[in-house]
Amino acid sequence: MIKSKNNYIMNNSRRDFIKAAGATSLLLSSFPLISGCVTREKKPTLGRVVVIGGGYAGTTAAKYIRMWSANSIDVVVIEKSSQFVSCPLSNLVLGGSKSINDLTFGYDLVKKNHGVEWVNDEVTEIDALNKKVSMKRGEISYDRLIIAPGIDLIYDSLPNLQSAEAQQAIPHAWKAGWQTVNLRSQLESMIDGGVFVMNVPKAPYRCPPGPYERACQVASYFKQYKPKSKVIVLDANPEITSKKGLFTKVFSEMYAGIIDYRPNNVVLEVDNKSKTVKTDFETVSANVLNIIPPQRAGKPAQMAGLNNIDKRWCEVDFLTYESKLAPNIHVIGDSVSAALPKSAHMATSQARVCASAIVELMQHRIPDPNPVFANTCYSYVDNKQAMHVANVYRYDATKKIMVSAEGGGVSMHPSELEGQYASAWATNIWSDVLT
Repeated sequence: MIKSKNNYIMNNSRRDFIKAAGATSLLLSSFPLISGCVTREKKPTLGRVVVIGGGYAGTTAAKYIRMWSANSIDVVVIEKSSQFVSCPLSNLVLGGSKSINDLTFGYDLVKKNHGVEWVNDEVTEIDALNKKVSMKRGEISYDRLIIAPGIDLIYDSLPNLQSAEAQQAIPHAWKAGWQTVNLRSQLESMIDGGVFVMNVPKAPYRCPPGPYERACQVASYFKQYKPKSKVIVLDANPEITSKKGLFTKVFSEMYAGIIDYRPNNVVLEVDNKSKTVKTDFETVSANVLNIIPPQRAGKPAQMAGLNNIDKRWCEVDFLTYESKLAPNIHVIGDSVSAALPKSAHMATSQARVCASAIVELMQHRIPDPNPVFANTCYSYVDNKQAMHVANVYRYDATKKIMVSAEGGGVSMHPSELEGQYASAWATNIWSDVLT
């Protein structure tokens, strides 16, 4: 049951790894704030790492730094949300096969099992010179800082969509939570024969196949319950950006007559009242309108002045994920400029490389010079069938970047078996991040 926009009640019985811990408390960690500063009773041997962001990247990094340092590094996570809500699988809420409660978890197990300290607060300033982070309710010093803030949505060209009131009417739902629930409610209320209009922002953006999966989920819902309705996809890119062959076939075969895909359509203007969208080529009216704005590195990365690539993304050393602009500050997850997919799996992979490097650096040792990791991304085309893309990435010492290596590929076609794999992938990654 949803209590409010920002407060979800978690179903404790839905995941075995959550059941094992009993009821999940949403209370803050017993973490005293003394004279406005975060403190601990005992100073650990190697120092303190502060992590900004409790999403896939930040929580994974915090957990593995504690594990791989044998708990000799103090790790503090600053996260303004009291619960973890998964963006992966959130499109299934729009399709109706999942609820937001299925994707909502507490942080208790990762705190309890690994001694990660948690501060439920919002960052207001980062002082890189003095190694200090200020929050609304205090401040904390660090030896190394990890910034894992996810994305910030850019409303420069569509300022009339920036307010909470506007997003209630025209949600982006690109950060899983109350907007996801709101968009699902609008779809349920829409008349049969109505039109759902959504856009795809210019790449790069979070989760390359996500918008196309969203179109499939809404089309699947319409096909079952509102067969006269249509989905119009206005893509700012010249073609489908991920799993092109697979999505093209699904659009034309599974959802022929339902999904109308229109490439090279950049959203230029939105009329909030009439839910009308203008592009370079046309004006489109919607019964339900979903606008996903362009994106950039999250606000904490901007506070530190680290988004130097196109004024959007952060340049890092891929051996350590240390910023190229600020020593002792590392950036991981969606905020990184990497020419790689901005996905949950990628975020956790980067987090492990970063965590390993920090453990080595804080012991005055050399980090691994040849990191290797994988990324897998599943997309559901209905409530049971899914398809995937997977790649292995290796560090190229000459180019100083992560490059695609042998060992990847895409599905031949969507299937129920891959849907089962996708469900298992989600359960496994949630368990790895949160326990």
